[in-house]
Amino acid sequence: MDLQEDSSIFGSLPNITSRNLSSSSSTFFSANQSLSPKLLTCTNIDSLDMSLVTAELESLASIKYASLDVYPFAAACTSNDDLKFNHVSSSTGISNRTLSSYGIGRENDCSRHSKSKKIGKLLETSVPPTSFSSNRLRSCDVYIGFHGRKPSLLRFTNWLRAELEIQGLSCFVTDRARCRNFRKHSIAERAMGGCTFGGVILTRKSFRNPYTIEEIRFFLSKKNLVPIYFDLGPDDCLVRDIIEKRGELWEKHGGELWLLYGGLEMEWKDAVTALSRVEEWKLEAHDGKLRDCILRAVTLLALRLGRRSVVDRLTKWRERAEKEEFPFPRNENFIGRNKELSELEFMLFGDVSGDAERDYFELKARPRQKNLTIGSGRGNSVDEKRRDQERERSKRKGKEPVVWKESEKEIEMQSTEFFQPQQHTPKVKNIGKHGRRRRSMKVVYGKGIACISGESGIGKTELILEFAYRFYQRYKMVLWIGGESRYLRQNYLNLWPFLEVDVGVENYTEKSQTKSFEDQEEAAVARVRKELMRNIPFLVVIDNLESEKDWWDGKLVMDLLPRFSGETHVLISTRISRVMNLEPLRLSYLSGVEAMSLMQGSAKDLSIAEIDALLVIEEKLGRLTLGLAIVGAILSELPINPSRLLDTINRISSRDVTLSGRENKLLRRNTFLLLLFEVCFSIFDHVVGSRSLATRMVLASGWFAPAHIPVSILALAARKIPERHPHQRLWKNIVCSLTCGFTSSYAQRSQAEASSLLLRFNIARSCTKEGYIQFNNLIKLYARKRGIAGVAQATVQAIISRGSINHHSDHIWAACFLLLGFGKDPIAVRVKVSELLFLAKEVILPLAIQTFKNFSRCSAALELLRLCTDELETADQAFLTPVENWFDKSLCWKQIQTHAQLNPCLWQDLALVRATVLETRAKLMIRGGQFDIGDDLIRKSIFIRTSICGENHPQTISAQETLTKVTRLLADVQTQF
Repeated sequence: MDLQEDSSIFGSLPNITSRNLSSSSSTFFSANQSLSPKLLTCTNIDSLDMSLVTAELESLASIKYASLDVYPFAAACTSNDDLKFNHVSSSTGISNRTLSSYGIGRENDCSRHSKSKKIGKLLETSVPPTSFSSNRLRSCDVYIGFHGRKPSLLRFTNWLRAELEIQGLSCFVTDRARCRNFRKHSIAERAMGGCTFGGVILTRKSFRNPYTIEEIRFFLSKKNLVPIYFDLGPDDCLVRDIIEKRGELWEKHGGELWLLYGGLEMEWKDAVTALSRVEEWKLEAHDGKLRDCILRAVTLLALRLGRRSVVDRLTKWRERAEKEEFPFPRNENFIGRNKELSELEFMLFGDVSGDAERDYFELKARPRQKNLTIGSGRGNSVDEKRRDQERERSKRKGKEPVVWKESEKEIEMQSTEFFQPQQHTPKVKNIGKHGRRRRSMKVVYGKGIACISGESGIGKTELILEFAYRFYQRYKMVLWIGGESRYLRQNYLNLWPFLEVDVGVENYTEKSQTKSFEDQEEAAVARVRKELMRNIPFLVVIDNLESEKDWWDGKLVMDLLPRFSGETHVLISTRISRVMNLEPLRLSYLSGVEAMSLMQGSAKDLSIAEIDALLVIEEKLGRLTLGLAIVGAILSELPINPSRLLDTINRISSRDVTLSGRENKLLRRNTFLLLLFEVCFSIFDHVVGSRSLATRMVLASGWFAPAHIPVSILALAARKIPERHPHQRLWKNIVCSLTCGFTSSYAQRSQAEASSLLLRFNIARSCTKEGYIQFNNLIKLYARKRGIAGVAQATVQAIISRGSINHHSDHIWAACFLLLGFGKDPIAVRVKVSELLFLAKEVILPLAIQTFKNFSRCSAALELLRLCTDELETADQAFLTPVENWFDKSLCWKQIQTHAQLNPCLWQDLALVRATVLETRAKLMIRGGQFDIGDDLIRKSIFIRTSICGENHPQTISAQETLTKVTRLLADVQTQF
């Protein structure tokens, strides 16, 4: 699709986003005040689309923005027909002021009357106050010139400008071919003369543009040219090849291009030839290297401008992104799904590239037909005349405007007058039996969001991972978020290091206004969401979304996502049928050939009988990709044929696993897959011995969080699982005590071998982070149902003893869920009082404070502390019960009535820990303005400390000071009402 076609189908404004910039990036090119205060306007609304001009707003008046909340938008203007806007948001103090700008518009002018409402709506944005104090020309760091309307080009240019500005480099971006009067050209020429570096984005159509040739020659003369090759390379820019139309690239776009604009041949040849002499700048964005090109451009420009801090910051960011961007390595054996990948590309970008168009889209030329208008015909005469005129102009040019039109089954090419990429789906009214309208759910294309739905094990994560690896260069970064409802909010806030934003609670002072807990949580989410709504593109992946609502507060997932149709794209995988009123891409099974290739593994030249056995296995597995991959791994790792494997699976007896309940429907539908799991466990036990470490690691994995699991902690949990025969456990402990010097190295070797075994048989999958693995949800669910008693206990002990709050917070939360029983879940693991004291002091209190302070998750932290208080109070009540064991009474010379008297030190420690938790809760309540609850909690804490430590103890005095503060704040609140 060439630029002329692209320019006719791109019709949406870029996203207006907030930005905090340094003073250097807020200073734009300015000229003298010869600009008339009259508003410069345009007659074509589409000239505002994807405006990339950042320096032209009031640029003739030497404007300097102290802080940019909204990027100045530009409009391609004509001198004959002006459209005046007298109202700009009064919140900035500017009313009935002038707004002069220019930007990217169409070659053909259209009627301003049909689009005036859209312009007015889009320009009702807050513009910072301007200053007209200086007439001198202010220089900018970088000038960027480009030419074209191709959406990918505009997206790239917008991204480059935003990245420069966020790093503190001021820039001036323009397509001079869209300037419609002398004033606009004068602004651009002055910017070219005042910039430090001149960047020119080169495309295959740039060499037919006189302004691009002029920019190349001008910056070459100043020796500050920065050529950026977009859809071609430096080797393609050969004068002879262009003129003689050699090669596929220039066969269509080449020729004597200077004749197209009436230029001089020698000037054109000198400009094109001079590009090969610019050796120090080799910025190539073609072949999908957009990210690398932009980061290298910003790094080199910052280095030349002396901004060493920018270079260091980008280097650190890139090193971290390379290590943590992708959760899993790329699957080198990925099979099929080309159609789904192409459809995802079209759903997110609104277009396809490369071979994807030939692989998936079947384009059908349809005869030209008149559009049908449903409704009243009044008031449509002007629109009809305009459409007839444009249709006649199209006929005279010998071609018709062609646009994409999508349906649920196919993509068609339809002749039409206007293309609106954000309104693909027509509104259809479906009337039910009782006269109610049914919602028409359609797949949304080109809005930057896509949802993949399918049952567990079908390959959703693999598809998203392959898409992310194929198109990661189109985004600054891939942000991967686990979609499990209990961990979704925390996973979302964990993006802060990559977005370089603070999500912690604000510093609190008594004079500052107190925010509620809900407001503080919303503010943290809003800061992350704001960064995702910039003009910098990110790919946000929400993998395995369990519910549309958050588990903690019931809020919609929509509140976390950036607005659609922006630069950031959102890709969701889920098992639920619909998400946010979007019809998802329903992932089906692999084709027969692809499934057979996945199951065969390294086994080749199978007989017809063996192929038939594989077909039977495929059918019984429900054609799930997970089961097919395990079958292929077994056939590759073991000397076994498919028929023998099928016979082995049929002879495996199913274990007595309770499969009742709503969440276990998935297991009941895949009983043959469960038998396949048992075959793998039998293989592990046969290779290593009875109850191998690999099998026990699988059993323990079911009680970990959905995040990546450290192999060391998983292996420790597996070793802590109690043996079926206690005497064997005792004998192993004796042996371990005798060989303690060799235990550590043997344990490391055995856990490495066990994890390798799990990876080779596709029971687990490797992670990019070394020393971590992850299990499929089906396997973890079966492990929880199959596991023997004590597995959850062993898992909690391993997490608490080896886990780190900074690195394994998800798994520590999973242990707390088992220990405290959140929501309607019962307490799954009971611990001793001494262990409970350790948990409260060393795990729960630090976790709650970190969750509250660093991530503003106030409700989760307070609920954790409340449940911890309840457990401590339950344990305290147990200490006050009478001693019934006669043996315990006889151990002391005096009469023993309660357990507290039997263990006074332990009881005092328990009471003091409870007082500490109560005081912590009171201090957190103050941060949310709940002073009455905080007053009650701190008084309980003081009572406990006074009873045990006395009134003069430092901890008691500290609690008294907290009470005084709470009382004063509570009195201030009461006086206000």
